[in-house]
Amino acid sequence: MEAKATQALLNELVETLKDGQKGYAEAMVDVQDADLKDTFKHFAAQRSSYLNEIEDQMFKLDLKPDTNEGASGSITGAVHRAWIDLKSAVTGKDRHSILAECERGEDYAKKAYQTALKAEGLPAGLKSVIEKQYQGVMEGHDKIKALRDSSK
Repeated sequence: MEAKATQALLNELVETLKDGQKGYAEAMVDVQDADLKDTFKHFAAQRSSYLNEIEDQMFKLDLKPDTNEGASGSITGAVHRAWIDLKSAVTGKDRHSILAECERGEDYAKKAYQTALKAEGLPAGLKSVIEKQYQGVMEGHDKIKALRDSSK
């Protein structure tokens, strides 16, 4: 895979992780339920950790993160909108609505990682990091979905 394509792919993951980290951090502050606060804190920290790992990989590959803050590609823009919708759900403090919006954000993260995993020719170390993170994203998605389903 050429460097420019790898950089674009990693920038999508970086933006997805930033949106997820920020969304969970905001939800953690605003939500009332202690169990959700702990869950959101865990996932905010996880996404921050994943972000650091991807940025480290970019540094090793001499790739630069996209600094165009206003840009919103297909997945990135959708993730950002999902987390904005989360903010409005949190203000209503409805557990089911909050979890449904978190799951929407998780769906976009899952898609971003699935896209990254389909990329051909990624360096082995990078592919390994993406695979490991994808497993964590899937676990997060499944946990949020189960919490949402049990909150009906």
